Amino acid sequence: MSKEKLNKESNSDVSSEEKVAKKASKKNEVKVAKEKSSEEKVEVKSSKEKVSKEINESVKKEKYFPRLRKFYDNDVINVLMDIYKYKTPMALPKLVKIIVNVGAGDAVNDKSVIDPIVEELSLISGQRAIKTFAKKSISNFHLREGMPIGARVTIRGSRMYDFLDKLNSVALPRVRDFKGLKRSSFDGRGNYTFALKEQLVFPEIDYDKVKKIRGMDITIVTTAKSDDEAYSLLKTLGFPIKEK
Repeated sequence: MSKEKLNKESNSDVSSEEKVAKKASKKNEVKVAKEKSSEEKVEVKSSKEKVSKEINESVKKEKYFPRLRKFYDNDVINVLMDIYKYKTPMALPKLVKIIVNVGAGDAVNDKSVIDPIVEELSLISGQRAIKTFAKKSISNFHLREGMPIGARVTIRGSRMYDFLDKLNSVALPRVRDFKGLKRSSFDGRGNYTFALKEQLVFPEIDYDKVKKIRGMDITIVTTAKSDDEAYSLLKTLGFPIKEK
């Protein structure tokens, strides 16, 4: 065999080995890059989970808890347990919701009066009020079914306790010649309804922007099984109801 032929074969062997070595190095580089990217993804995911956990913990710590709800949990429960000797705290009467309703008879002739009522009721309650509509037609009052005749809002949860606290502390003391609410306003099933003659007793209402003074009906719904239990609940919460 000639020298030239041997040199060609040796060169071809070297080049093939170099190709194999290059392929192997490329595979290793790709593998290392994939491992790095996967590690970075894991680190990013763990950091995101850590941040979200910290946010959730901070939200839990800073979660708003109404003053009246704290008073119920710390004091009212013990008072009611001593009075009625409940076997379990689950049997205690609780607040369910508060319904505020405003009627507007003049809306029959002027539908534009409803929007200011909705705005005022939304300010008072802290949530959006809705319009109420006539359920049937009454010809003597020129009322047709489906006409807007007022506004209503139903308050639950933290807003309910805040609203009741505002009633006790601010609104009712501003009523002229206020001497307490009637005990006879219970409905026999543990719910209490009373009326306010004007919306101006609430601090959110600006007197200069009020177009017309309007009254409202407020219903406090509880889980009490009797009027006596509901009376004890509201009285212990500081609601100004007369004893007789």
